[in-house]
Amino acid sequence: MKTKFSELRRLWSYAGHLHGEIKLASLYSILNKIFDLAPPILIGMAVDIVVKKEESLLSQVGLHSVMEQLGVLAFLTFLVWALESFFEYLFQVKWRNIAQGMQHGLRVDGYSHLQELELSYFEDKSTGNLISILNDDVNQLERFLDGGANSILQVCTTIVVIGGIFFSLNPVVALFSFLPVPLILIGSFYYQKKIEPRYNEVRNEAGLLSGLLSNNIQGMATIKSYTAENLERERLTGQSLRYSKANSHAITLSSSYSPLIRMVILMGFLFTLVLGGYYTTTGELEVGSYSVLVFMTQRLLWPLTALGATFDLYQRAMASTRRIFKLIDTKRKITEGKYKSDSDIEEITYKAVSFSYDETKTLSNIDFTIKKGSSIGLVGPTGSGKSTLVKLLLRFYDVNDGEVLFDGRNIKEWQFHSMREKFSYVGQDVYLFNGTVAENIGFGKPEATLADIENAALKASVHDFILDLPQGYQTMIGERGQKLSGGQRQRLSLARAILKNAPIFIFDEATSAVDNETEAVIQRSLEELTKTKTAIIIAHRLSTVVNADKIVVLDKGSIVEEGTHDELLSKHGLYEKLWHVQTGRN
Repeated sequence: MKTKFSELRRLWSYAGHLHGEIKLASLYSILNKIFDLAPPILIGMAVDIVVKKEESLLSQVGLHSVMEQLGVLAFLTFLVWALESFFEYLFQVKWRNIAQGMQHGLRVDGYSHLQELELSYFEDKSTGNLISILNDDVNQLERFLDGGANSILQVCTTIVVIGGIFFSLNPVVALFSFLPVPLILIGSFYYQKKIEPRYNEVRNEAGLLSGLLSNNIQGMATIKSYTAENLERERLTGQSLRYSKANSHAITLSSSYSPLIRMVILMGFLFTLVLGGYYTTTGELEVGSYSVLVFMTQRLLWPLTALGATFDLYQRAMASTRRIFKLIDTKRKITEGKYKSDSDIEEITYKAVSFSYDETKTLSNIDFTIKKGSSIGLVGPTGSGKSTLVKLLLRFYDVNDGEVLFDGRNIKEWQFHSMREKFSYVGQDVYLFNGTVAENIGFGKPEATLADIENAALKASVHDFILDLPQGYQTMIGERGQKLSGGQRQRLSLARAILKNAPIFIFDEATSAVDNETEAVIQRSLEELTKTKTAIIIAHRLSTVVNADKIVVLDKGSIVEEGTHDELLSKHGLYEKLWHVQTGRN
C-alpha cells in the first residue's frame, strides 16, 4: 500500500502543471455520476405518483393533478439526462487531454534525461527495453488515465451518494445492503497485492521482447547472410512465449476477481430485495422508496464488479510508472561544469591520463599536447586506445587518473555544450537518420540555408552524387542511410562536419572502411581543412596522416613514439613496421 500511494503521490507531484485540469476533470466525473444516479429516484417518484396520485410527494409542492406531476417529472428526467450527457462529454475530453499531456511530458522528460546519461549507461542497457519504457510503458499509464481514474472517482461517488439515500430511507436495509462493500474493498486491496508482482514480470518480459525485436530488425542483413532465420525465429518464439506466459499468469488471477465479487454483491442485493420488501408490506417503507432502493442497489453494487478491470489497468499502469521513474531517477555519473567560453581552444593537453573500461587498462600515463591550428595523427594497432582518447576528449567518459585540459582548465569544469560545440566529428560508424539528404547534412547546424548545405557538399565532393539522386537534396535516404553506399554515407558525414565548421575537426578512422575513391576525397578535404583548423586524425591507413604536424603512436594503451612521418620512419620502431606492412614492404 505504501508503495502504491507513493507512486500516486509521485505522479501527482510530477503533474503539478495539470493540477487545475485534474481537479476540474474530477468535478466533471463526480457531477456526471450524480446525475447518472438520479433516474432511479425519478422512477421511484413515478411509482409514487401512480400509486398515491394526488397524495404523492410532488403534490406536497402544489402539483395536485397527476398529469401536472407527470409533466414536471418528464421535464426533470429530460434535464437530468441532458446534464448527465453534458458532464460525460466534459470529463471524457478533460481526462483524455490530461492523459495526453502526461504521456507527452513523461516521454519527453524520459528521453531528455536519457540523452544526459553517459555512454557507459547504454552499454549495459537494451535499446529495445529503453524504447519499451518510453513508448509502451508511457502508453500504459495513458490508458489508465483515459478511463481508470474516472472509474475510481465514480465508484467512490456512487458509494457516498447511494449511502446517503439508503440511510435516509431505511437505515436497517442500508446497513445490510452495504455489508458487501467492505468485503469488496478488502478483497480489492488483497487482489492488488497479489497481482502487482505479476504485472512487474509482464513489463520486464515485454521489455526483453522489444529489445530482441529491435536488435534483430537492425541486424537483419547479418541474420540473412548467416541463414540464421530459423535460429532467430526460435529465439523470438521463446521470448514471446515467456511474455505470453507472464501475461497468462496475471490474467488467471485478474479474471477470478469479478466472478468472486459478483457472489458477494448478490448478498447485498438479496438483503435489499427481501428486507426492503418486508418493510414495504408492513407499511414502514413506501412503495416508491422500495423501488428506489432496489434500483439503487444495482447502481451501487454492480459497478463494483468493474473494479477488477479498473484495478487491472491500475496495476499495469503502476508497473509501468515504476519503470518510467526508475529511468528518470537514474543518476548521472558524469556531470557538467559551469565554465563557458565563446573563444577557440588554444591548447589541448593530455596530462598523465589513465583510463580503463573495466579492470583492464585501456590507456596508461598518456602525455601530449595539441596546439591550435596544428594537425595530429593518432595511430597504432587495433585496441591500442586511439578512439578512447577522442571519447575522453568529448567527455563521453571521465579519466580514471590524470587530466584532460583545455587551455589549462580541466574539462570537468566546462559546460557540455560549450565544450562539444568546438568539435566537428567524422567517425567510422556514420549515424544518418531517416530524413532527407539536406536534413542529414544540416544536422549539426539547423539554421543553415540550402546554399550553405550545398557549399559543404561541394567541399566534401558529394554535390554531384546528390544531384543524381531522384529528388536531389530532398531525397529520403532511409533509416541509418540504408539506401546509400558506405562511401556515400561517409562523405555525407564529412559534409555535415564541414557545415558545422567547428574550430577543431576529429576524424576517427574515417577512411578505414571506404573505397580508394572516397579515401582520396577525404584526404583532399583533410589537407584543405588542416590549413585553417585544428585536426585530430585517428588513422588505420597511415597514408591519411603522412602530412600531419605530429604523429603519436600508441601500443597497448601507451605512447611508444612521437614525431613527423619522416622522423618516425628514421626511428625504425613500431610506426616503420606498420608503414612497411601497409605499403607492402618487408
